[in-house]
Amino acid sequence: MRAAVAEAARTEGEGFRTRLVALLQEANETGRAAIAEAFTARPFAAEQTTRAYTWLTDCIVLTTVEAVRDHVAPETGTSDFAVIAVGGYGRGAMAPYSDVDVLFLAKGKITPWLEGFIESMLYILWDLHLKVGHSSRTVRDCVKLAGEDYTIRTALLEHRYLCGDAGLAETLRKKLWNGLFKGTESDFIEAKLDERLRRHQKQGGQRYVVEPNVKEGKGGLRDLQSLYWIAKYVHGVQSVSELVRLGLFTDEEFRRFQQAENFLWAVRCHLHLIADRAMDQLTFDLQVQVAERLGYRDRGGRRAVEHFMQDYFRHATTTGEVTRILLTKLEAAHVKSEPLLERIFKRRPRTVGAQFVALGNRLALADPATFLDDRLNILRIFDEALRTGMLIHPDAMRLITANLKLIDDRMRNDPKAAEMFLGLLLNHGNPERALRRMNELGVLAAFIPEFEPIVAMMQYNMYHHYTVDEHTIQCIRHLALIEHGKLEEELPIASTILKDGVNRRVLYTALLLHDIGKGRDEDHSIVGARIARKVAPRLGLSPEECATVEWLVRYHLLMSDMAQKRDVADPRTVRDFAKAVQTRERLDLLTVLTVCDIRGVGPGTWNNWKAALLRALYRQTLNGLENGLEDINRVKREQDAHKDLRAALPDWTEADLEREIDRHYPTYWQGLHITAQEIFATMLRDLDPAEIRIDLHPDEDRDATRALFAMVDHPGIFARLTGALALVGANVVDARSYTTKDGYATSAFWIQDADGHPYEADRLPRLTRMIHKTLKGEVVARDEMKSRDKIKKRERAFEVKTAISFDNEGSDIYTLIEVDTRDRPGLLFDLARTLAASHVQIASAVIATYGEQAVDTFYVKDMFGLKLHSLSKQRTLDARLREAITAGQERARS
Repeated sequence: MRAAVAEAARTEGEGFRTRLVALLQEANETGRAAIAEAFTARPFAAEQTTRAYTWLTDCIVLTTVEAVRDHVAPETGTSDFAVIAVGGYGRGAMAPYSDVDVLFLAKGKITPWLEGFIESMLYILWDLHLKVGHSSRTVRDCVKLAGEDYTIRTALLEHRYLCGDAGLAETLRKKLWNGLFKGTESDFIEAKLDERLRRHQKQGGQRYVVEPNVKEGKGGLRDLQSLYWIAKYVHGVQSVSELVRLGLFTDEEFRRFQQAENFLWAVRCHLHLIADRAMDQLTFDLQVQVAERLGYRDRGGRRAVEHFMQDYFRHATTTGEVTRILLTKLEAAHVKSEPLLERIFKRRPRTVGAQFVALGNRLALADPATFLDDRLNILRIFDEALRTGMLIHPDAMRLITANLKLIDDRMRNDPKAAEMFLGLLLNHGNPERALRRMNELGVLAAFIPEFEPIVAMMQYNMYHHYTVDEHTIQCIRHLALIEHGKLEEELPIASTILKDGVNRRVLYTALLLHDIGKGRDEDHSIVGARIARKVAPRLGLSPEECATVEWLVRYHLLMSDMAQKRDVADPRTVRDFAKAVQTRERLDLLTVLTVCDIRGVGPGTWNNWKAALLRALYRQTLNGLENGLEDINRVKREQDAHKDLRAALPDWTEADLEREIDRHYPTYWQGLHITAQEIFATMLRDLDPAEIRIDLHPDEDRDATRALFAMVDHPGIFARLTGALALVGANVVDARSYTTKDGYATSAFWIQDADGHPYEADRLPRLTRMIHKTLKGEVVARDEMKSRDKIKKRERAFEVKTAISFDNEGSDIYTLIEVDTRDRPGLLFDLARTLAASHVQIASAVIATYGEQAVDTFYVKDMFGLKLHSLSKQRTLDARLREAITAGQERARS
């Protein structure tokens, strides 16, 4: 390389720089290609890879320094400065597109020559497309600025001499350590922990976010780096391995630190290489590609990406553990300042049990040597922590983690242990705290081994916000909140059920176990019920309680599916559900469990629409169980609706009322609320055959906008309406379409905006105009949708296997067609258009979405008003629907 640079130097002026950049670019690309190839062959060789990128960067920087010094800005006195690598580059750990942070350290004032030298060097590095962070300072500047700014101080903590005046670099090192670092350990730790807290909050505050930031997120690389910075600042170590010699880590803890660090670095390097740029967010689409590069494969009923993300979250948990261990040791040495302790651990110590002492406002062990003589103490400490409201001391956590083998079958089957475990759920009002800490330490999986497979298990979809174990804990948190009356206004029925009293042992146990069967080839509800059959007796529940828990786990999705995938206004839906639950006790328990399960999915999943559906199903089912299922019938509903309409229109003449009532078929009176029927009556009055009347009204109680349409009936009207709504970006959550005896169509849709909320009132006029244009044919929905029916790039990795079913038993008069497939903006329009082209009449559609998955259920008849009993017709319709879905998906992904 030196010879090539010397040869290039014969070219004068800008020509030399051009040739030099070309030489360095070729060397850089060749080197990077070789590193990437070696990393692909050994995808977990993170340390070798990060060192290789650092070495290659060193070669580029040093060659640039030599070339500029010798050929661009030759000058005597180049020993008056040093080039120093700082930050991650200084640490010697670089991802493919990490920043190149360089300090030009001057002995005295920056001279014009040095300024020109630095400028020439930077232009060359920028021409190589390196992201260079640079500063030009004296030793005095460095110490002064580092004293004022902890970011600068941290960068200089990891400085590494590259070239130039080595003595000057050594002077900087001594000044930093002796004049700044020494004696300021407490301040530095406090600053790093504050910075860590702010960073976690910015990234969502959760370790188990579905698209984690590998560098900045909770449990990510920055947490491990912060740990190393603190260790280096306080103890002067050059590597984390030295913490074992100092007694801060055991060999096993250091091994786990190394594994987590190596895994996270491997992930980050693969992210950079896939994105071909600096990229630290593990987005949905990149998760699949990283898993593939790391060699993960589909197995055991789970996708490769789910196995990969489970490993990721487990390593993130390890990061939290090792950080906690180090901070505890530093605290014991009185390095951390007392105000910081008071800020982090705010609870005041109370009187504690004989086995414990209050230490630093935390629950510590009175005698660690004898604590484990009674293995029940492993559970007892969590109970004591909840009772006193204190946090458990990390030394106690460390002891428990190292002795999980003591939790054996004998302890699992000990009635005292079962009583103590249930007490954690039932007695203190804050079971979430105990369960989360038990889960992080491995105690929960040790005491209930069946729980272990779902620890850190990611569900690769856009619906679930948490891992399965965290979702379970979130569900129990919501149950405790309801029990304490915190959600009475938002959840009146669930709150009343708990206030009136249910079997809490059954409810908490069922909620703990409801998703324990996930991750298998078989339906997780069936697997979970089998597991519950074994676990519930171990927890001390009676045979009758065990049977109820098993039933709740087996059918924990029943109420949610009935409410969201079926027409709650159809009496058959309510009768079928009532027959399944059989008793008031089961109905109450399942209702509360369903509410907690949906709310535990993540922020924004629960809304008024789902609440309204569940409330309606609960009330109608309760009425049927208490007064007899024969009370739930179409005739009674029709009579009640006629009566309500007369009361709602007191100014109408009897003749007008009779005309309005007579013009509708019976199904109209069973499927709509009186408020919609009242408005339709007004819309249909004196309606000109050429006129289209539209009424849009925000329905705040249901988190949706109610859209009512009245016009002359014609074939395919439902499809045209779905097309018009799709064009304005509306998400349909429910739809009903009826024809009158005198040839008019009345259609009711409930729609939401892109954020899942009702449309703002000021947007409704424009919405109305756009719908009018589409219905009049001024805009052709089929053509216009081609450019709008797209799936976002980051969401394209999600696949949903299409399933279509025909059900002639779920309704007395309709065939139910359930389409379970990948959601996209134009899906409902395509399905409705296909059904219309097949001469299928759509009476109503119930639309449920679960992230990227859509379940659209159509209540239909054939052109003669009959159910679709013919298997050949069903097969033909199935094929046409699949064809429309496939074509739509190809268009949406193009």
